[in-house]
This record gives sequence, C-alpha cells and structure tokens, in this order.
Amino acid sequence: MNIEVGSYEAKTRLPELLRGVRAGNRYTITLRGEAIADLVPAEESKHSDAAAAADEMLAFMQTRKPVSGIDIKALINEGRA
Repeated sequence: MNIEVGSYEAKTRLPELLRGVRAGNRYTITLRGEAIADLVPAEESKHSDAAAAADEMLAFMQTRKPVSGIDIKALINEGRA
C-alpha cells in the first residue's frame, strides 16, 4: 500500500511512519503536492549478500576435485620472469 504524506506530517510522525514501513506500508513524501521521496523498506544488508556469496563459493569448491600434479612454485617463478 502506497500512502502520500506531506513533508511536515512526515517530520512530525516519523516514528509512526517507520513502524508502518516495518508493517509493509510504503509512503510517498510530498512537498507542496509534488512527490519528493519514497519511504520504503530497506533491502537486505550487504553483509547477508557476502555471507550468501561465501556459502555459494564453498558449495562450488566442494563439488570440484582438487588439482594435483601442478608445481605451484614453478608457476609463480614463470610469472616473475
């Protein structure tokens, strides 16, 4: 549900509006009848995105066989030549 709220009303009722956002409401803040901003729920934090990426990487690594028979030191020395 999108509800229009004047800027003065938004300023004076901010805690109430934030509780409404938590409950799933969306607000459009207006200034002299013109839509200026939307007050909507925040996206999930980037921390949870990083945790999901790490989990995906671990799952990928567990599906692959370890690489063997490669001389890592030789590869490093080739890159420095």
